[in-house]
Amino acid sequence: MSAIILDGGAVAAATLARVEETARTFIEKGVTPGLAVVLVGSDPASQVYVGAKGKAAKQCGFHSLQFDLPESTSEAELLALIDRLNKDPAVHGILVQLPLPKAIDSARVLEAVDPAKDVDGFHPVNVGLAASGNFARALIPCTPAGSMILIDRACEALGLRLDGAEAVVIGRSNIVGKPMAQLLLARNCTVTIGHSRTRDLPEVARRADVLVAAVGRPEMVRGGWVKPGAVVIDVGINRTPAPEKGEGKTRLVGDVAFAEALGVAGAITPVPGGVGKMTIAMLMANTIVAAARARGLHAPNF
Repeated sequence: MSAIILDGGAVAAATLARVEETARTFIEKGVTPGLAVVLVGSDPASQVYVGAKGKAAKQCGFHSLQFDLPESTSEAELLALIDRLNKDPAVHGILVQLPLPKAIDSARVLEAVDPAKDVDGFHPVNVGLAASGNFARALIPCTPAGSMILIDRACEALGLRLDGAEAVVIGRSNIVGKPMAQLLLARNCTVTIGHSRTRDLPEVARRADVLVAAVGRPEMVRGGWVKPGAVVIDVGINRTPAPEKGEGKTRLVGDVAFAEALGVAGAITPVPGGVGKMTIAMLMANTIVAAARARGLHAPNF
């Protein structure tokens, strides 16, 4: 029996609809949520991501600003722009698209963003609030937050209780792995973080009722790593050669060998069409939350 395929596009659309509805109520009260996106350089993938974020912001009725800066932009110039955005009351969310040019200290730039406007959830203040379990004050990184919504949908469909469930997160990045583990821990899961030095990683993965793959290696997690009936969340987005499509062509695959896992898992996210769609939706949700906190309005839980 095949697993339930978790449609990230449909769940993201529902999330964006709630964001749009909330934005309308805010605008009626004289508050237009504002999102500023900063792109430095001309990385093609970053341009695609930034374009998608801007489109979603406009769809939600936000005051949307995009700053396209040349590769030659200095760190001082970028910090000056962030300072202006921090002080602008019409801007509730600031996103600096990564990666930045090598001449710019990314950590210093991210730390310069006002934590209350840090809709990526990367500022040390937000990281610390999340690590201490203070999610009511933190802004949570978008990919783990979106993954959590998909996990809840899967658990509802499968009749699985997260309380006491065993969760394994493969990957320990600050952007996905660590905050994902914190979110699962807050839901009373027993959480293990697996990584490149984990002894017998397949055996660790096989314990998981909820398995999150966020390691950035194409199809590393095989079907034999998956516990029968588990919820599998594939965060990976990897390009691999696809000679069957023609010379030089590629295809997108996740960190999980989807075809193998499909026959074992209870529910699984596809790549593309899974977690990636949720990331942009949660960025919009974080902007709504930031606007609500700035103006003393109520924002829904997403």
